[in-house]
Amino acid sequence: MNPPRLRAARPVPLGPRSLAALVLVSAVGVVAFFWPFLAPPSSRLSAHAQDAPWLFAGLLVLLVAVVAATISESGLGPKAVAMLGVLAATGAALRPIGAGTAGIEPMFFLMVLSGRVLGPGFGFVLGSLTMFASALLTGGVGPWMPFQMLAMGWFTMGAGLLPGRSRVRGRTELLLLAAYGFLAAFAYGTLMNLSGWPFMGALASNIAFDPHAAVAANLSRFVAYCLATSLGWDLGRALCTVVLTLALGPAVLRALRRATRRAAFETAVTFDAPAA
Repeated sequence: MNPPRLRAARPVPLGPRSLAALVLVSAVGVVAFFWPFLAPPSSRLSAHAQDAPWLFAGLLVLLVAVVAATISESGLGPKAVAMLGVLAATGAALRPIGAGTAGIEPMFFLMVLSGRVLGPGFGFVLGSLTMFASALLTGGVGPWMPFQMLAMGWFTMGAGLLPGRSRVRGRTELLLLAAYGFLAAFAYGTLMNLSGWPFMGALASNIAFDPHAAVAANLSRFVAYCLATSLGWDLGRALCTVVLTLALGPAVLRALRRATRRAAFETAVTFDAPAA
């Protein structure tokens, strides 16, 4: 007889309103990140390339709307709020560790494991809130912060969307999470490169964004920019995520799942009548 499947808890489920808000902000985020390859050289957006980061900083408002819609729709209880606060504070505290040292950023492995256990809805909220808290902690508030929040929200949500969340366990799950963390760490670095690369101006003419060049030429410049400036950093982040996932993953996954079971997020609160 096959063992029963465990039903994975979802402290922040994605309902119709929150899902619609997430799709909206993700669509705007795609435009915000990839506009250098979407806008033709003659467009007004390319003509105002230096103003674009301030225009797209309005993503922060949409991100707050997504979080508010998710919380209001799911009826986020005090136990889920407490877990969200603890994990976000832990991730924000981990981010400065190793900052400036070959991309060693231990917060990424915690985001992968948390998104895996707690689901995509909780993952997106956690990733965005963690990056917001870490920006306040490290003084990294600026027009780049909404891009970081959105990218980290996607990063953590993706871990919750991996297959087999309620049935894949053991070494197979660790290898799956390590592979995802490795690839997603590079994807995060690439997205953050996209958020800053178009605004380099003439600092490095051979790899900087040229608003008058064709898409193929700018794509070649962007690849050269990534190889020259961030490949080592992204590789360090990816390897750090893999090592920590394989080394600490079993213990952290057990702790998160135990806390989730004890919290019983989806259990309705009932009150019994007093005994006669």
